[in-house]
Amino acid sequence: MEAAPDPLSWAEFTKVDMRIGTIVAAEPFAEARNPSYKLRIDFGELGERKSSAQLTDLYAPADLIGRQVVAVVNFPPKQIATMMSECLVLGSLGTDKAVTLLQPERRVANGLRIG
Repeated sequence: MEAAPDPLSWAEFTKVDMRIGTIVAAEPFAEARNPSYKLRIDFGELGERKSSAQLTDLYAPADLIGRQVVAVVNFPPKQIATMMSECLVLGSLGTDKAVTLLQPERRVANGLRIG
Protein backbone atom coordinates (compact mmCIF):
# COMPACT_ATOMS: atom_id res chain seq x y z
CA MET A 1 0.00 0.00 0.00
CA GLU A 2 1.30 3.46 -0.90
CA ALA A 3 2.02 5.97 1.83
CA ALA A 4 -0.43 8.85 2.07
CA PRO A 5 0.84 12.02 0.38
CA ASP A 6 1.64 15.11 2.42
CA PRO A 7 -1.51 16.96 3.51
CA LEU A 8 -2.63 19.81 1.29
CA SER A 9 -4.17 22.94 2.78
CA TRP A 10 -7.46 24.26 1.44
CA ALA A 11 -5.64 27.42 0.30
CA GLU A 12 -3.18 25.30 -1.71
CA PHE A 13 -5.99 23.25 -3.27
CA THR A 14 -7.90 26.35 -4.38
CA LYS A 15 -4.85 27.48 -6.38
CA VAL A 16 -5.24 24.46 -8.69
CA ASP A 17 -7.51 25.57 -11.54
CA MET A 18 -9.23 22.46 -12.92
CA ARG A 19 -11.71 22.98 -15.74
CA ILE A 20 -13.97 20.99 -18.05
CA GLY A 21 -13.04 21.06 -21.71
CA THR A 22 -14.03 19.24 -24.89
CA ILE A 23 -11.40 17.63 -27.09
CA VAL A 24 -11.76 19.13 -30.57
CA ALA A 25 -8.67 17.58 -32.21
CA ALA A 26 -6.48 14.56 -31.48
CA GLU A 27 -3.59 13.14 -33.47
CA PRO A 28 -0.58 10.91 -32.85
CA PHE A 29 2.45 12.75 -31.44
CA ALA A 30 5.30 10.91 -33.17
CA GLU A 31 7.99 13.27 -31.82
CA ALA A 32 7.15 12.58 -28.15
CA ARG A 33 9.46 10.31 -26.15
CA ASN A 34 6.54 8.15 -24.93
CA PRO A 35 3.53 7.16 -27.07
CA SER A 36 1.21 10.18 -26.90
CA TYR A 37 -1.42 12.24 -28.66
CA LYS A 38 -1.47 15.96 -29.42
CA LEU A 39 -4.81 17.27 -28.17
CA ARG A 40 -6.59 20.56 -28.75
CA ILE A 41 -9.19 21.22 -26.05
CA ASP A 42 -11.96 23.85 -25.99
CA PHE A 43 -12.36 25.45 -22.55
CA GLY A 44 -15.15 27.85 -23.50
CA GLU A 45 -14.36 31.44 -22.45
CA LEU A 46 -10.75 30.40 -21.67
CA GLY A 47 -10.30 29.45 -25.33
CA GLU A 48 -8.53 26.43 -26.75
CA ARG A 49 -5.41 24.89 -25.20
CA LYS A 50 -2.97 22.28 -26.48
CA SER A 51 -1.88 19.27 -24.49
CA SER A 52 0.29 16.20 -24.92
CA ALA A 53 -1.36 13.17 -23.36
CA GLN A 54 -0.21 9.57 -22.98
CA LEU A 55 -3.58 8.00 -23.77
CA THR A 56 -2.60 5.58 -26.51
CA ASP A 57 -3.21 2.38 -24.50
CA LEU A 58 -6.97 2.85 -24.13
CA TYR A 59 -8.01 5.47 -26.69
CA ALA A 60 -7.78 6.04 -30.44
CA PRO A 61 -7.69 9.65 -31.71
CA ALA A 62 -11.16 9.35 -33.27
CA ASP A 63 -12.59 8.15 -29.92
CA LEU A 64 -11.33 11.30 -28.18
CA ILE A 65 -12.98 13.91 -30.42
CA GLY A 66 -16.01 15.38 -28.64
CA ARG A 67 -15.12 13.81 -25.27
CA GLN A 68 -15.22 16.09 -22.26
CA VAL A 69 -12.24 15.92 -19.90
CA VAL A 70 -10.95 17.50 -16.70
CA ALA A 71 -7.67 19.42 -17.00
CA VAL A 72 -5.47 21.69 -14.93
CA VAL A 73 -5.22 24.97 -16.85
CA ASN A 74 -2.94 27.07 -14.65
CA PHE A 75 0.37 25.20 -14.84
CA PRO A 76 3.00 27.11 -16.83
CA PRO A 77 3.32 25.90 -20.44
CA LYS A 78 5.76 22.99 -20.82
CA GLN A 79 7.81 22.11 -23.87
CA ILE A 80 7.20 18.49 -24.85
CA ALA A 81 9.22 17.50 -27.92
CA THR A 82 8.08 19.88 -30.70
CA MET A 83 4.98 21.20 -28.91
CA MET A 84 4.25 23.58 -26.04
CA SER A 85 1.72 21.84 -23.76
CA GLU A 86 -0.66 24.39 -22.21
CA CYS A 87 -2.72 22.24 -19.83
CA LEU A 88 -2.59 18.89 -18.03
CA VAL A 89 -5.39 16.44 -18.83
CA LEU A 90 -6.24 14.37 -15.74
CA GLY A 91 -6.69 10.63 -15.58
CA SER A 92 -6.12 7.67 -13.33
CA LEU A 93 -2.94 5.66 -13.80
CA GLY A 94 -3.56 1.91 -13.73
CA THR A 95 -1.07 -0.69 -12.54
CA ASP A 96 -0.25 -1.32 -16.21
CA LYS A 97 0.46 2.45 -16.62
CA ALA A 98 -2.61 2.87 -18.86
CA VAL A 99 -4.36 6.23 -18.32
CA THR A 100 -8.16 6.34 -17.93
CA LEU A 101 -9.50 9.86 -18.47
CA LEU A 102 -11.43 11.74 -15.79
CA GLN A 103 -14.61 13.20 -17.20
CA PRO A 104 -17.87 14.70 -15.96
CA GLU A 105 -20.75 12.34 -15.28
CA ARG A 106 -22.89 14.28 -17.78
CA ARG A 107 -22.24 16.90 -20.45
CA VAL A 108 -21.64 20.38 -19.02
CA ALA A 109 -20.49 23.74 -20.34
CA ASN A 110 -16.84 24.01 -21.38
CA GLY A 111 -14.79 26.04 -18.95
CA LEU A 112 -16.68 25.11 -15.79
CA ARG A 113 -14.38 25.04 -12.79
CA ILE A 114 -13.94 21.92 -10.66
CA GLY A 115 -13.97 22.58 -6.94
